[in-house]
Amino acid sequence: MIHLRRSQQYSFGDGLIAEQTSDLWEPWMRQADRVLEDEQLISAVYHALLKRRPKSRTRGRLGTPAEIVLRLLILKHIRNWSFEVVEREVRGNLVYREFTRVGAAKVPDAKSLGRQALALGPEVIEQIHRRMVQLALENRVIEGRRMRVDTTVVETNIHYRTDSGLLGDGTRVLTRLMKKVTAIAGTAGTKMRDRMRSVQRRVMEIGRAARIKGEQGKEKLNGIYTKLLAITARVVCQAKRFSAEIADGIKRSADTGKQAVLAGLKDQIDTMVLRTSQVMQQAKARVFDGDTHVGGKILSVFEPSTEVIRKGKASKPTEFGKMVKVQEAEHQIIIDFEVYDKKPNDSDLLIPSIEAHEKRIGRTPDLVATDAGFYSAKNEAKAEEMGVQRISIPNHSTKSAARRQYQKQRWFKKGQKWRTGCEGRISLLKRRHGLNRSRYKEEDGMKRWVGFGIIADNLINIGRAMAK
Repeated sequence: MIHLRRSQQYSFGDGLIAEQTSDLWEPWMRQADRVLEDEQLISAVYHALLKRRPKSRTRGRLGTPAEIVLRLLILKHIRNWSFEVVEREVRGNLVYREFTRVGAAKVPDAKSLGRQALALGPEVIEQIHRRMVQLALENRVIEGRRMRVDTTVVETNIHYRTDSGLLGDGTRVLTRLMKKVTAIAGTAGTKMRDRMRSVQRRVMEIGRAARIKGEQGKEKLNGIYTKLLAITARVVCQAKRFSAEIADGIKRSADTGKQAVLAGLKDQIDTMVLRTSQVMQQAKARVFDGDTHVGGKILSVFEPSTEVIRKGKASKPTEFGKMVKVQEAEHQIIIDFEVYDKKPNDSDLLIPSIEAHEKRIGRTPDLVATDAGFYSAKNEAKAEEMGVQRISIPNHSTKSAARRQYQKQRWFKKGQKWRTGCEGRISLLKRRHGLNRSRYKEEDGMKRWVGFGIIADNLINIGRAMAK
């Protein structure tokens, strides 16, 4: 599929739309429109779209221009819409048609936009974010004199985990995959047996037995879990036979396309077998051995990278997702973010954050403000060595009178007041841009979701600052 960099020349209809909507734009949108005209932003999306297929550059019909794809995806995350809502809203709104450069042309459908969004991996989004920070620097929206940083949790899109629920999920997915194989390959080889009715009954029985307190409830749970694990083991063994028969050619199709589908189903079966087997092991360890700290614990068969994170919140003491760092400069511009594969300690992030500030902005900040989680004497000494003039990081556990007096200084308190804005920024990212829960799948999907949300927020703040 051939992709254009920019939309083609405006037609009479485009000019009419521009005339009718000129006074309906929000003030920040005009400045954001100028930012999105940057050639490097469009080029990053263009080259990513070219890599979707081996011959995208020379074969196929003309696709959606890279400029329109970029603007549609950013609008989606600015408003926190689904792909279907983006399609509907842009079709019926003249301002959005002009902002996204669709004009009087046909709006790309939701499925096409979703496939194009997948082509923009975490590396491309990071490239777009870096360029947007450079544009903020060039337009003097930020100077890099101040830096604040905080961490938060973005939850993965999973239900609350229980061992019985995870076993039910694994057997349901394996059963569904084996039914698809049977529909393509017929009844050759191992016969399909659906055990989902038995699994669902055992899961419901566990839910009722869990309400019974004392030894009687524990014994009843052990008996039901024994049955559920036995059924799950049979489903896993059946799935392994299906996978082996696809590999040996017993389950096959004469149609080339369907045979490729079978190969894909085999890979999905193998992946889900491994995850379900791991769930069985951790369920046995917890229920029968009382071991609740099994290494490499899976919290979801759909999002296996999900972590248990506790940040001491009274409203939500336990969260399931990924730790994200949000680092800001002036005018609430997020100059750096990171989604961590494994939850780090906040105190280990301060010096790398200052280094990232120097790399993005080209200078060391005069003021660094964070919460007490980032404090350590080693961090303070290293930050001063790097050239930071004022370090506003409280140490709540100190018994030193000199340290307490140091933290009562006027500049220190002002730094802490400015730091609290980072918590407000995180709250806004979650409410306005959907960073409370990632709607994209797997680790790359989490990074894409967080990246797009931060890019959308930066664009609004850059537009507002430039409009002033």
